[in-house]
Amino acid sequence: MVPGLTDDSLAEKLIDLALQRGAEAAEVLQSRSRSRPVFFEANRLKQLETSAALGTALRLWVNGRPGLAVAYGNVDPEAIIDKALAISALNDAETIDLVEGNSRQYPNMGQEVPVEQLIEWGQAMIDRIRSAYPEVICGVDVECDVETTRILNTKGLDCRYSDATLSGYLSADWVRGDDFLSVSDGQTQRDRLEVDALTDQVLQRLAWAEESAEVGTGRMPVIFTAKAADMIWSTLQSALSGKRVVERSSPWSSALGEQMTSPHITLRQDPEAGPFSCPFDDEGTPTQRLVFIDKGVVTLFYCDRAVGRTLGAGSTGNGFRPGLGSYPTPSLYNTLVEPGSQSLQEMIADIDNGLLVDQILGGGPGISGDFSVNIDLGYRIHRGKLVGRVKDTMVAGNIYTALKDNVELGCDGDWNGSCYTPSVRLDGLSITSG
Repeated sequence: MVPGLTDDSLAEKLIDLALQRGAEAAEVLQSRSRSRPVFFEANRLKQLETSAALGTALRLWVNGRPGLAVAYGNVDPEAIIDKALAISALNDAETIDLVEGNSRQYPNMGQEVPVEQLIEWGQAMIDRIRSAYPEVICGVDVECDVETTRILNTKGLDCRYSDATLSGYLSADWVRGDDFLSVSDGQTQRDRLEVDALTDQVLQRLAWAEESAEVGTGRMPVIFTAKAADMIWSTLQSALSGKRVVERSSPWSSALGEQMTSPHITLRQDPEAGPFSCPFDDEGTPTQRLVFIDKGVVTLFYCDRAVGRTLGAGSTGNGFRPGLGSYPTPSLYNTLVEPGSQSLQEMIADIDNGLLVDQILGGGPGISGDFSVNIDLGYRIHRGKLVGRVKDTMVAGNIYTALKDNVELGCDGDWNGSCYTPSVRLDGLSITSG
């Protein structure tokens, strides 16, 4: 331990020591976080917590060979250097490509919210659910997270920003004899949670599930709500990875400029939209507004610096680390699917016989696009109306094939993780009911 060493001086010290110990280049990525989660369980406030953490990742190069070491808290810089040097000696040389720049502090994003407000929001959601359905058992997680990210390197770059986000998760368990229903939904925002909207979504699902319905086996149209549509877009996001293009593992490796989906689909990235915005990636490259699919045409693959160099296109500002102990890799962080014009109710009204899927069980499709998943929460559509919840039902198909034709997007866009998506109608999926 080094008494009195501040967080910022640790980063500076690591850069200086790396150069003194023979590194020709070095980079430090620091993440300082503070979290205040509030937990409700079985309708009651259960736990309040406060946690703080500081993580520091040092990446250096000796004779072109990279070494990466990670430490948490206020630790001895020499120990981190020793570890990074030892790892460097085991690796092959690579091109050193660091972002050049100067010192820049970006404006802070979001505001902290006191714990009393978090408790009030959590209790309000439970009260509304229990008022409508007294027998339902609710759980709530409400949290305020503040994270400061800083990247510093030997090319003069030193930039940072702080980000305060609010997240809420509401679950409602309903036991009726042998029937168990679990409905849940979440929300991430800045400055203020829209707890009424989150509660309305759960109440709507409970109302739809009051009756049971059976659905036949065969091919039929399926609407995925915004909450369930992540399964669809995760496949396209993987196919658009520049790393997969380099590896030739993406079915879209030769698709640049080609019409690959319905013209209704536009997929873009906006670093200033929503609660997941960030001004630079984990390599220090500024993020930017980009369009990856424009009306069904593949226009761009996302890259980090290494992949962008291989493709001859440069980084798109998408070099992120899955964790501090990982090397940067092409990743999406803030994607938006352009909504359509129909409301969810209008989409339902257009279907004579089909399904509305809200929650699925198991993993989604891989890069191949093939999927076969159990429906955890879904509803039968009959003559343009929802007539009840379905059980023991599976949906299967191929994402790429389904997105070619007869795709409809709703106007009900919402954040599902870091992807903003509307509800999606796909035709011709296979339904199997037990």
